[in-house]
Amino acid sequence: MSEDVADEDMSGFPNAGVRAIWDLGGKEVVVHYQETVIWNKAIRLAELVCLLSVELPTEERFGMRSQLTRAAISVPSNTAEGWTRESKRERRQFLSIAHGSLAELHTQLLICERTGWLRTADLTEIKSLIDQTSRMLTVLRRAARHP
Repeated sequence: MSEDVADEDMSGFPNAGVRAIWDLGGKEVVVHYQETVIWNKAIRLAELVCLLSVELPTEERFGMRSQLTRAAISVPSNTAEGWTRESKRERRQFLSIAHGSLAELHTQLLICERTGWLRTADLTEIKSLIDQTSRMLTVLRRAARHP
């Protein structure tokens, strides 16, 4: 079972976050989601996707660009929400949504690459972050399954 503890200001916003207690393999971990490797990788991924999406053709501004940025932003957002949830069931749900958004983002980027809208060279760091984030989400989801 976890507890949420009010946190001091970490991001310039009053009461912007909470620390969560996670039981990871029999070891309790108390950490703010903004301090986690997974959240920081997901934030970097969202940042890179948002910056790269301006390279898409103008006619895709409200199509693929919108889908890419929404999926990219969903990953750290749902990771943060899942991190702070008290019940394992809720944690699993939000981490599952984050993982689904990550798969959606990866698929959309592959389409952009295959159609020539985005260059393969510009996707190297993004693809690496997708892989790393996916692996971490898998571990966290498994940890939230076990008593």
